[in-house]
Amino acid sequence: MRVILFGASGMVGQGVLRECLLDRDVSDVLAVGRSPLNQQHEKLREILHEDLTNLDAIQEQLQGYGTCFFCLGVSSAGMKEVDYRHVTYDLTMAAAQTLAKLNPGMTFIYVSGAGTDSSGRSMWARVKGETENALFQLPFKAAYMFRPGLIQPLHGIKSKTRIYRVFYVVLGPFIPWLMAAFPKYVTTTEQMGRAMIIVARQGAPKRVLESQDINDVH
Repeated sequence: MRVILFGASGMVGQGVLRECLLDRDVSDVLAVGRSPLNQQHEKLREILHEDLTNLDAIQEQLQGYGTCFFCLGVSSAGMKEVDYRHVTYDLTMAAAQTLAKLNPGMTFIYVSGAGTDSSGRSMWARVKGETENALFQLPFKAAYMFRPGLIQPLHGIKSKTRIYRVFYVVLGPFIPWLMAAFPKYVTTTEQMGRAMIIVARQGAPKRVLESQDINDVH
């Protein structure tokens, strides 16, 4: 399996990258982003590209891949809708449209979020939902939307967002209990990565996977 990974420096992306590098079926990973990962591995190659809404200059390097894990995203807290839409919808669709054209046999897996709803009142949920719907319209071999709720970071992984780091420090000791008590709402960075690889490899009965569905993938 040859994987293109967007958002490898984020909390979810770090977890997905870790599992990809450990998985025997993943032959190589191409991480596309704006900043270096400062990580070396025989499977890993990086492309640093400032404008992720326009991938024309690196198109040739994106050919020949069968899987894309799109983990790039930001918190909507304090953001205007136009700015959040640019990062969440415009950037995602620019990358996805390019990849669909270059690799029509690709499986595209997008990390969305619990509560996503294109007709909802919440701005972030509506934009995420519109992004999911647009991705389903592209001519990929398959597309799956992962909607995790609370994610427990494992193996030293940390969020880039300060408020989330504080949240995990405070709530960290209770997350294993929450996961056992509420598996429908809690998963881990490790399980996210494992589930995405498995779904990319063998498919899933649902195109949209909530936290419970993610935890059930083995």
